[in-house]
Amino acid sequence: MKRSVFDNKFQEESVESKIVVALERISEAFRVLLWEESKEHALSPIQTQILIFCLFHDSDKSTVSHLANEFNMTKSTISDSVKSLLSKKLIIKETESDDNRSYSIKLTDSGKMLAKKVSIFANKILEPLANSTAEQNELLLSGLLDLISNLQNSGVISINRMCLSCRFHEVIKKQNFCHLLNSPLKKSELRIDCRDHELIST
Repeated sequence: MKRSVFDNKFQEESVESKIVVALERISEAFRVLLWEESKEHALSPIQTQILIFCLFHDSDKSTVSHLANEFNMTKSTISDSVKSLLSKKLIIKETESDDNRSYSIKLTDSGKMLAKKVSIFANKILEPLANSTAEQNELLLSGLLDLISNLQNSGVISINRMCLSCRFHEVIKKQNFCHLLNSPLKKSELRIDCRDHELIST
């Protein structure tokens, strides 16, 4: 039987299990900060996430189907949140000209103002990283990118817009290179969420 990463004795023997539990603690901090910010503005956590997502992504990704995949939720759950945001006049629907059933979500002016305000809720997690060196942060970023990539390959993560999964990315002589920008990339320049990302065809 496999051992649990939450087993203290296993943690004493395994650096990898300690990393997983550390990530769980960070995830908990994220959830607490998101909940506190949402509660302050009479939103649910997913409503807050939808507002932030729509603020920073193109309208073609701001559909119920895409949001359901993005946040690993059912379409009905996302639809309920969209209805609530509509009633609060924070978003509007933009229907496709050839299909009234298909629509994307667009922020209203008040929606943009609120989205900008709530979008900094996770900055408290960012602040401690300022105490680390650039080299330490680059090493941490590199490890996290590899971990996310492996989780996507195993089917745990469905959405991935990182350089490592993009068709424009290539490693040439141990150097990351972007063919869209026609430029080499330092480790610190690798993106987690790129608007120009195109998934490598399988």
